[in-house]
Amino acid sequence: MKVTVNGKEKVLGKGATLKDAVKDEAYEKDSLISIHLSTERLTKESNDFEIVTRGGTMVLRLDDTDGAKLWRTLVSSIKGSTARWSTRDIIAFGSFKTDIPADRVERRYKTYDCFFTLGGFDNHTTYVMIAKKDHTRAYGASVEKIGRITLGRHILDRMTEGEEILDIMPAVSETVSDNIIVTKDLAHPLEEGNSIDTNILIKLDERSPASAEQVLIVGSKGHFNITGTTGTMIGCGDDMDVSIPNEDHSTRDIGSVAVRNTGHGTGHILLYKERRQSSPVHNSAGTIERGLGIVSQAAEGDKITVITEPARVMSVGMTQSDGERFLSGFGIKQKRSGDTSDNAVIVDQSPEMTLKAISGGEVETFGVPKDKVFRIQLDEKHPGDVYYFRKVTGLSHKPIGSLKTQFSFPGMPMVTFYGDDERSKSLFPQDPFKKCKKGDIGITNQSRPHHGLIGIRLEDSKEYGPTGEEPYGTNIMGKFLDDLGRLGETEEEEIIYVMEENI
Repeated sequence: MKVTVNGKEKVLGKGATLKDAVKDEAYEKDSLISIHLSTERLTKESNDFEIVTRGGTMVLRLDDTDGAKLWRTLVSSIKGSTARWSTRDIIAFGSFKTDIPADRVERRYKTYDCFFTLGGFDNHTTYVMIAKKDHTRAYGASVEKIGRITLGRHILDRMTEGEEILDIMPAVSETVSDNIIVTKDLAHPLEEGNSIDTNILIKLDERSPASAEQVLIVGSKGHFNITGTTGTMIGCGDDMDVSIPNEDHSTRDIGSVAVRNTGHGTGHILLYKERRQSSPVHNSAGTIERGLGIVSQAAEGDKITVITEPARVMSVGMTQSDGERFLSGFGIKQKRSGDTSDNAVIVDQSPEMTLKAISGGEVETFGVPKDKVFRIQLDEKHPGDVYYFRKVTGLSHKPIGSLKTQFSFPGMPMVTFYGDDERSKSLFPQDPFKKCKKGDIGITNQSRPHHGLIGIRLEDSKEYGPTGEEPYGTNIMGKFLDDLGRLGETEEEEIIYVMEENI
């Protein structure tokens, strides 16, 4: 069978399921997938049809009648018909052959009603008529009305004899649940002509580089977690501990992506299902180019696979030579600083924002020798402490973070680093440690005056933690994995670089 997956045609075997369709596609396990019904199935099931002419497009909404059922079977015959005559009461398109029985009953028609008629009471010359005003007449067809024109009515006044119906197709809207199925079930069977989206594609707004970067950072894990929904939008609040400047404010149309720039919920990403006026507290971050069907039915707790255009420009963590190749793929020139050798590790890039890097055409990459980047492991059993550490170091949004040494002295049993006073106010005490081991990473919790201070223990102790605090004032949340001897040589105010490693 032929299906379309993320805009590309695929040929799948008989009895194929979503599992076959998602192969080799951008898709995160357990995230939502939308399946757009085939044109054939929509023709049988849809109640709205677009009638396309050179003068514009009208939308016909079907009634629940035998005439509407007959319309569905005759779409291919009606397509290509021309306007054979037009009066002040009607316009008629045809003719084509049907099996409609003839009668001479007068019926009442209201403006914009759509119905069948038999020319000369002969079903070999059947027409589709649209009423241009209220009137009563016998048109020969015994079936009930088809439906009513709901959109594009102004076109009728401009139509003349000879106007052709170029196409008739189901009026498909990604925000109408009748047109799509949204599921996580990879065993869901597919039909010929299905159109499948395994992800949403967001085209970023060049006018809002910081907001676009927020979308890139939150989506860097490959998906958005849906943390709230309304009839208007769905939201992702995975990272609302950020600073977002005031950027472009556009009308929030269907498919718009916005980021809150101030107040409670700064950094909240919003994806719109309905049109809303612009707001000074919501920056325009981008537009959903594909996958709006997924957004239309997502609920709180769901996961949505996300890709962006452009992809994120982040060279941190690469070697200088790999970074050069990576940046050139975006048409960006590399300017090396620090250790400029090919094997040096990039620990910082400027500008860091993707859209600024692309528009500027040049990125400075600061490198250090590989042995200057220390490996650490963070304990996810303490999410609040780990979250704080990642925010302070920058590991929340890039592969390599940094710490500035606050206190280090030869022979001391620990090294301490500056923290963040404001963020550290929520560092609630853990159960006190019984023994602090060499290499433990810890934070002074909010019970002590120097809350937020970060430290690494250089030798075991039952009395003091990595920041020199007693057990009740210390939260242990990670482990230093490299040579502690090298760390002990760190000087005050020196920057060290860290990267996470899973072991």
